[in-house]
Amino acid sequence: MKIAFIGTGNMGGALARAASREQENRIYLVNRHPEKAEALRREIGGEVTDYAQAVREAELVFLGVKPHVLPELCETLRPLLREKKAPFAVVSMAAGVPVARLRELLGDCPMIRIMPNTPVAVGEGMILYTGDAEEEMEAFLHAMRFAGRFLRVEERLMDAGMAVSGCGPAFVDLFVEALSDAGVASGLSRKDATVLAAQMILGSARLILESGRHPAELKDAVCSPGGTTIQGVRKLEEKGFRSAVIEAVIAARDA
Repeated sequence: MKIAFIGTGNMGGALARAASREQENRIYLVNRHPEKAEALRREIGGEVTDYAQAVREAELVFLGVKPHVLPELCETLRPLLREKKAPFAVVSMAAGVPVARLRELLGDCPMIRIMPNTPVAVGEGMILYTGDAEEEMEAFLHAMRFAGRFLRVEERLMDAGMAVSGCGPAFVDLFVEALSDAGVASGLSRKDATVLAAQMILGSARLILESGRHPAELKDAVCSPGGTTIQGVRKLEEKGFRSAVIEAVIAARDA
């Protein structure tokens, strides 16, 4: 599949890396700073090009720019999209911009709205998606299948889902850093402490997904009566750990 990534920053670049793992995909990279697109091309392959060629060739046109930049970009893309004859879909990852607003900016064309997260760069992402491009949806899922997991949701739930899986990596990174700090304070090297924390989270997440067991059940399996883990859990509860996480997600949702 021919895929254009317009905007090759953190998220656009991460998705392009995922798409490049499918050898059948042909990747077009566009950035207002061409040197940034060229650096990504050297890493993953593909072709650095301009808006006109990217839109003309691509079957999926990913918009990877910040929401405040989107109106200006769409002014450029709208006439180019109007000229396309072959089936295509526009895939937007602009936070907080619904499909209806995208249609106002770009005209009446097939739309897919996604909320990915940065782990798509290593094939372990979570991508929420919605939209009305039913015929192109399967092609989109196939082309991006090496990005991670996908979940289709009603558009009204996109912001809530984004606050959990889109903002969540930053929350997890803070947790890993804190665990690593605690390990260093206890005598471990920074490298070893970080590996211990990160692998623990990776394994715990995989256990939740593959076992199908509730996180509370898995937590209880680690907390032996009178043991060390329950004392740590007690301290986290005392400091409001769960409440802090809940409030962080709600604040991100409402921002």
